[in-house]
Parts: sequence; structure tokens; C-alpha cells
Amino acid sequence: MALAAAALAGCRSEREGGAVDAGASAADTGAGASDAGAAEAAPPMIGAPRAPRAPWPPAEAIGPAPPVEPRCPPEMVRVARRFCVDRYEAVLLDKDTGLEISAFYPPSRREASSVERAWSRLRLQMGDAEARRMELPLLPGWQKERDFAPRAVSRRGVLPQGYTSGAQAELACRNAGKRLCALEEWRTACRGERDEQFPYGPTYEDGRCNVHREAHPAGVLHRDVSLGHSDPRLNLVRVAGAPLLRRTGETATCASVWEDDAVSDMVGNLDEWVDDPEGTFAGGFYARATKQGCMASIASHDFTYFDYSTGVRCCADLRTP
Repeated sequence: MALAAAALAGCRSEREGGAVDAGASAADTGAGASDAGAAEAAPPMIGAPRAPRAPWPPAEAIGPAPPVEPRCPPEMVRVARRFCVDRYEAVLLDKDTGLEISAFYPPSRREASSVERAWSRLRLQMGDAEARRMELPLLPGWQKERDFAPRAVSRRGVLPQGYTSGAQAELACRNAGKRLCALEEWRTACRGERDEQFPYGPTYEDGRCNVHREAHPAGVLHRDVSLGHSDPRLNLVRVAGAPLLRRTGETATCASVWEDDAVSDMVGNLDEWVDDPEGTFAGGFYARATKQGCMASIASHDFTYFDYSTGVRCCADLRTP
């Protein structure tokens, strides 16, 4: 307001003062005319026309807003701009409490309790002396005391959940707001943007994925690879000091690249159930003697089958933010 008042006062002085005011001496004004002109810029004229503004472009010139591109949840990778797949093999949590379900037992109160009771006895009857000394992993008390429903969570740096049937895998994905992948989706995700048979390239390379390992855990513990596949200790077996089952994302050379992201361990580590009510899992697990890469699958078990090697990875439809 002070600046505006000063500007108006200056305009009145020029219009009303006439020649007498204009000729006032330096003693009256405190400065000469030349000094005054240098000190103050000429105020704007009231009523002067404003500079024209650039017109807004018509709506048709701007065009519609670009469509929002569908994306995936942060724990998933977008595949072929068509669907989402979990970045890592899943761990399972209790849907209601968020408690982590043991990765070494089936995700069912009844089945887990039955497996624990059986192997508390059987482990003392099979294998050599060193194998018999190996304790069972802990089954948390709450998993024996009440029923629970599994929810799949994709997380880096953890042992993934084995001992999971196709029906339990389907339920775990559904409880996560996702679904099992169709076999075609699973293979597309595994083959990466370059559409190659292995996550890393067109031909098999030993050691790039955690598959076709040097030992079978049932051979180590039971001296027979065909026996005791529900033994909770199998995914804890180590050979030459190294674990057979690795943590999620640990095998950095086994990554299926999509855009600026990648899906880990689609070949090896654990077999992964796909959406087939007749029963199919894909990819091969760490001790499976396969060199088929993304095309490896097993369809000889029904949807209720489980063992130490069967795990979970979920898919989902793209979502608009």
C-alpha cells in the first residue's frame, strides 16, 4: 500500500504542480532536478494500456492427458507389459497375525504336526551316525496349536518356503491378493526380455543358477535319493560347507531381466507351482538334474502333493495407480 500511495502522489505532483513546482530550487527540494531524476524511476501512468497477454491455447490444441501406465506392486516385476510376477520365491506368513510360518514344514497345522511327530522317530532310523545326530528344525508352538491360513510374501535374503502343495500355494497367493502364474506366463517371465531358454542366455552354463548341484539332500541324510522327502531337515543340508538351498536373490547370475528390473531364481533353488489343477511345477530345484532351464516342468504329481522342493511364486494382473 505504501508503494502504491507513493506512486499516486508522484502522478498528482506532475499533473497539478505546473511550472512553478517544476522550477523549485535545489534548496526547496533538497536535490537538483538531475539528481531527482537519477534517484527515482518514472512512475507508471494511471490508465495506461496493459501489454496484451498471450492467449491460452484451445483445449483441442493441448490434447488429452496421457494415459496412466499400469504398473506392478513394488515387490513384483512387470513382464512384457502384460502381467506382474514376484521378484523372489515366497516366504509364507499367517494371514491374520503376520507371524512367519516355518519354511521347513508344510503350511498346515495338521500336516506340520504329523511331519514333526514322524521325523522325531524316523531321523534316528535312517542314514549314518552324523545324519542321525542332525536335529529337526523348530516347529513354532502356535503352528501346532491352531489352524492358520498362509499368505505369500516376496522377500529378498530369506530361505524360501518349501513343503508346499499346489493347493496351499494357490491359497497363499490368493491371500496376498495375487494368483498362481499360468505356465505360459511363468515361462515368459523366466525367459526375460531376450526370450532365451535360460535367465542368463540361450544355452546351459553350469553354476549360473542353483540347479543340478553336486549332491542330493536325501542322499546325504538317508543314503537314498528316493526316500524321506518330507524330512524337515532336507533344505538345511550343506555340502562342502555350502548350503544346497540358497537364500532368495543370492544367486545373482540367475536373473531374468525385464525393463530395468529382474526376477530371481526362476531356474533352480525350488520348484514352483503353476496354475494347473492337475498338478504342475516348473523351473527345477537345486538338486534336479535338468538342463532345460525355463522349459523344465514336472507334471507327475497331483495338486495336493508336497515335498521339500516345492515352493511358491505368485503372479498378478497389472494395476492402474
